[in-house]
Amino acid sequence: MILFIAGCSHTGKTALAQKLMEKYHFPYFSLDILKMGLIRSKKITATPLEDEKLTTEMWPIVVQMVKTAIENEQNMIIEGCYIPFHWKNSFEKDDLKHIRYYCIIMTQHYIHTHFQDIKKYANIIEKRIDDSYCTKQMLLKENALNLALCQKYHLDYILIDKTYHVDITL
Repeated sequence: MILFIAGCSHTGKTALAQKLMEKYHFPYFSLDILKMGLIRSKKITATPLEDEKLTTEMWPIVVQMVKTAIENEQNMIIEGCYIPFHWKNSFEKDDLKHIRYYCIIMTQHYIHTHFQDIKKYANIIEKRIDDSYCTKQMLLKENALNLALCQKYHLDYILIDKTYHVDITL
């Protein structure tokens, strides 16, 4: 099984992937690590903040990794914000039977009432060098956009509203 965990920055994708890795013993792959490897090796020209360009350049690599894992009957958790909402178009119908997708989305209510907690837990798994881009306005805008796109593409999402509790049963 391949599990995609998507969502905007600071929604807990990496923490959930870590939790699922420990629970199910599936390896997980962070698209942020791939991003930085490609940027630092100068294999791509994007900068760390060019999300659309990064998605365009990284997605073909991720698709081939997933297809290889499916062919080899391997399980994998892939997390990151570089999974396009039209991701299903990259796979054959038989491949889709082996893939699950969840997008973590925080409601406006949650962001307004828990913004300080969101910032506080930003480094729970990965160490962020510069977190200044994460503002309440950015989170409100990005989470609302992700919800609209999940609904448009009929994708599964996990809505965080009153308390932060995220788990997936595989």
